[in-house]
Amino acid sequence: MILTAKIKDLLLIVLIYFGVCQMNFAQNIDKNCFKTGADRPELYLPLLKNKTIAVVTNQTGLMKDRTFLVDFLVQNHIKIKTIFAPEHGFRGDADAGEHVKNGVDAKTGIPIVSLYGDNKKPKAEQLKGVDIVLFDIQDVGVRFYTYISTLTYVMEAGAENGVEVMLLDRPNPHDGYTDGPVLKDQWKSFIGMHNIPVVYGLTMGEYGKMVNGEEWLKNGVQAKYTLIPMLGYHKKQRYGVSDKPSPNLPNDKAINLYPSLCFFEGTQVSVGRGTDLPFQIYGSPWTKNMPYQFTPKPNFGAKDPFLNGKLCYGENLSNYPADLRDLNIEWLLNAYKNYKNPTQDFFLKNLFFDKLAGSDELRKQIIAGNSPEEIKDSWKKGLEDFEKIRIKYIIYED
Repeated sequence: MILTAKIKDLLLIVLIYFGVCQMNFAQNIDKNCFKTGADRPELYLPLLKNKTIAVVTNQTGLMKDRTFLVDFLVQNHIKIKTIFAPEHGFRGDADAGEHVKNGVDAKTGIPIVSLYGDNKKPKAEQLKGVDIVLFDIQDVGVRFYTYISTLTYVMEAGAENGVEVMLLDRPNPHDGYTDGPVLKDQWKSFIGMHNIPVVYGLTMGEYGKMVNGEEWLKNGVQAKYTLIPMLGYHKKQRYGVSDKPSPNLPNDKAINLYPSLCFFEGTQVSVGRGTDLPFQIYGSPWTKNMPYQFTPKPNFGAKDPFLNGKLCYGENLSNYPADLRDLNIEWLLNAYKNYKNPTQDFFLKNLFFDKLAGSDELRKQIIAGNSPEEIKDSWKKGLEDFEKIRIKYIIYED
């Protein structure tokens, strides 16, 4: 019996080391088996001991017992010089695109420095005296969701200033598949910094490995990059997130629909900001043939929502039954077909749509009347080429 117990202990050590565990994937997750990177302090606390660190996190930086990572680190006497806050702020209550202010965390007294607005990349003076930047944010696995851009700039600044970047990995709710057009160089921006598809099928930890390994950082620099992997994670399993990743992605349904509906942000169609169903509905005052009605109004997640106060006609997808594992562009084509406005084009004049799509091709295909099948066929070559890159950086079972 003693020998059997020792063997079990050795097996457990091996399983923890390789970041895997026994799970029945046909059923629900074994919650005693699965752990985020943040919930594996035995791996990262020894590496942070006697170091001065900065933390990039927000309201999703939670442990299993709902303790904030920053609070946990302070309790364990880790010296934190700075909290870097991404888009939406440290507590996650800023609108999309809203300027996030610097400040001080009321609970810990740690200075908060915004990594949004004019200061998207940590400056050399902001990293002075820092040994490690610890990154812990719940992402959604979509190219135009800006947290991967923040990670890129943090890694770039780390490489340039000799500061290690350590990432605590979390689930990607759009993992295990790729879809959408691949971004082209001319349309690179903060909502798309690399030549990847809309859905790229990697966790944030894997994404950081790819950015480093492919030398996508400025001037080909490479960061000292440490990944704290999840335990018992599988790319074909859907995992709930610790907290809503931003004000207008309040639940799993919105997150699931987000890659398909976010294209509307470059059009005269609302995606429900300023309602109780953001990224679960769409519509405009100029699609009157469509059945669902809503009126955007200021609320917690949208202080001045698009089409504020205007009656919109569209579609309610909050009860859409499918668990999407690809992009549904039929909604976009349907809205374009039903759009009747003689004074304003369907697409915004600033062509923000092209930045979201990664080129001008999708917009031109929609105008030309291409079918969903024709449009998706045009993505295949880019997706095949990207898969050759992606596969090199997968660390979890695919």
